[in-house]
Amino acid sequence: MTEIITRFAPSPTGFLHIGGARTALFNWLYARHHGGRFRLRIEDTDRERSTTEAIGAILDGLAWLGLDWDGEVVYQSTRATHHAEAAQSLLARDKAYRCYCTPEELAEMRERRMAEGLKTRYDRRWRDRDPSEAPPGVRPVIRFKAPLEGETIINDLVQGEVRVDNSEFDDIVLLRSDGTPTYTLAVVVDDHEMGVTTVIRGVDHLTNAFQHTFIFEALGWNVPAFAHVPLIHGPDGARLSKRHGALGVGAYREQGYLPEAMRNYLLRLGWSHGDDEIISTEQALEWFGIDAVGRSPARFDFDKLDSLNGHYLRQADDQRLAGLVAERYAAAHGQQPDECALARLVNGMQGLKQRAKTISELAENAYFYLDERPLALAPEAAKLVAGEGAARLARLAPAVAAVESWDEETLERAARAFAAHEGVKLGDVAQPLRAALTGSRTSPGIFEVMVVLGRAETLARIGDVKR
Repeated sequence: MTEIITRFAPSPTGFLHIGGARTALFNWLYARHHGGRFRLRIEDTDRERSTTEAIGAILDGLAWLGLDWDGEVVYQSTRATHHAEAAQSLLARDKAYRCYCTPEELAEMRERRMAEGLKTRYDRRWRDRDPSEAPPGVRPVIRFKAPLEGETIINDLVQGEVRVDNSEFDDIVLLRSDGTPTYTLAVVVDDHEMGVTTVIRGVDHLTNAFQHTFIFEALGWNVPAFAHVPLIHGPDGARLSKRHGALGVGAYREQGYLPEAMRNYLLRLGWSHGDDEIISTEQALEWFGIDAVGRSPARFDFDKLDSLNGHYLRQADDQRLAGLVAERYAAAHGQQPDECALARLVNGMQGLKQRAKTISELAENAYFYLDERPLALAPEAAKLVAGEGAARLARLAPAVAAVESWDEETLERAARAFAAHEGVKLGDVAQPLRAALTGSRTSPGIFEVMVVLGRAETLARIGDVKR
């Protein structure tokens, strides 16, 4: 049985966008499901627009998503010799020809065809001419001889049977006049030499598949199976763009999404397994198949992503989450939290992660466990510990210090007894207490917070504001 080999082949002209990440995920899952290989090729032949920063962002994004590739990364720019050899082979097989049109001739040709209401394609004037007729000083391009009659059929694994009349195709350029390959030629040569058996990519590449098929067949190479997946649209049904908030994968990481949540969410953008919404990576590897990819565009829904991320946050290891929060704390405060603070954060994580949907939210709610004394109080919290609030905390401190068993139930009983003695509601005690211990008006349950902080830290933070 033929080994399945897929590839992800981004152009490094920008960040790894969400559509590219989903394409990579589908290729990775399909290869891993079949026990095959997943290859990575950087299509950096556009030297003016390709950047090392973009390459780094693509590699980092894939690594963060956990999409490991097999073998070395292939850089298309290093393979120009292979591309040129293929073009020469096509010339030798009479499947390609040299075109000596000048830029001025091509411009005149486009203008004339536009005036005639025709498609602005090359008129094939050099297809059957003898190169001896070439004008002096013109470096030719090499063009492919597209079939002139009949039709071409692609049995796409997602789109089904797609037929196009061959009269629709142009004699595309394979090698430019400076000898550099075009995208169409380079992709075919690289896919063949990398042993790619299945090309999974966006449906916007479907028209390219026909030209690729012509070149594969002209070179006597096996044509890979094609699977063109639907595009991702925004909530309004238009193609996903920056105006919808579409970002690079790195930005989603910065905003606090977990890689396992992103994998699950991207998987469900165009692929389904019954009514299942929460699908672990292990399940995805077991279940994934191209036959379950739909033809309709998927709609990106940030609310669903937030909800899904919240689920994975609640399932995540507390130590791991504490580490992620600590990273953000260090970046924001310019210093690493000490070991005692980290231990508090880990102990408090169960309560914190129930209330957050992203790591960003989690961090904002968790920093009070890491902050050094005295806490910087938010304005609303400062009001609660001013005047009578501070006086009440001063009277509360001895009652808290006298608690024998430092657990939530005992602490709550002590606070209720103190409130009854003061003739006030429990909230009149809990609110200034929360402000003193967390610097905020909101937090996990205040008695849970006291247990996590411990007796000494709790009394010290009360002492900072009761003066």
